[in-house]
Amino acid sequence: MSDVNPVSGSGLLVLAATPLGDSRDASPRLVEALASADVIAAEDTRRLRALAAALGVSPKGRVVSFYDSVETSRIPALVSAIAAGSTVVLVTDAGMPSVSDPGYRLVTACIADELPVTCLPGPSAVTTALAVSGLPCDRFCFEGFAPRKGGERQRWLRSLATESRTTVFFESPHRLSATLADAVSVLGADRPAAVCRELTKTYEEVKRGSLGELAEWAVDGVKGEITVVLGPAVPRAVDLPSLVERVRVRVDAGERLKTVVAEIAEAAGVSKKELYDAAIKG
Repeated sequence: MSDVNPVSGSGLLVLAATPLGDSRDASPRLVEALASADVIAAEDTRRLRALAAALGVSPKGRVVSFYDSVETSRIPALVSAIAAGSTVVLVTDAGMPSVSDPGYRLVTACIADELPVTCLPGPSAVTTALAVSGLPCDRFCFEGFAPRKGGERQRWLRSLATESRTTVFFESPHRLSATLADAVSVLGADRPAAVCRELTKTYEEVKRGSLGELAEWAVDGVKGEITVVLGPAVPRAVDLPSLVERVRVRVDAGERLKTVVAEIAEAAGVSKKELYDAAIKG
């Protein structure tokens, strides 16, 4: 077990949340951190400099790029700088570092070397979308970006068929229509959801409704940064005999029993063992 108790003058990694769109959402602590850091590791150095200009900040420290393709190669030098006493501030394009953005590997590297890590809390597309969605917020899960390929995406959606928590995920505007269409096919047209576009920006838009309604709305194309909030599944009565019959038909056609049981049980929200045992007895 390790405790983080940053001491002035000691090396430190600071994860700093940045505005999603409106620079006025920046905290005073972020302004101070950007002005005083020895090193700023930025997902996009141009966007960092634009943010600093909007905040009236002139970073005194060295600015280095820290995006996906160079993340691993940059870590040793940053860890060494922290170990030598430097304060390294990590920022991404928007929101919280490590949340579907670079940062996690650097954090784990610092922890492994017993170097202090702290966080400047602030904007997050996940919690912002959740708050404005109108869907239950007491329990939720975050799924990152939806899978790009259709088959993987449909398998992923099947895993959410019985999810009792509200689910938040990111999606590209170019794939949103296909993802919502798949969601209708897998989860049903009536499942409640919300599509949040350009949060905190000039053209912010939140569309709430059923998956069927949202899929129809998205057909003509959507632009901007997209966060989707999917309502929790509603428990439903299960007709076990009919599920067993579906298993039997597919097994008789040559499919493997365990594979069929796993797929049907997941989609129906029943225990695989329960369905398997019933299929064997049937």
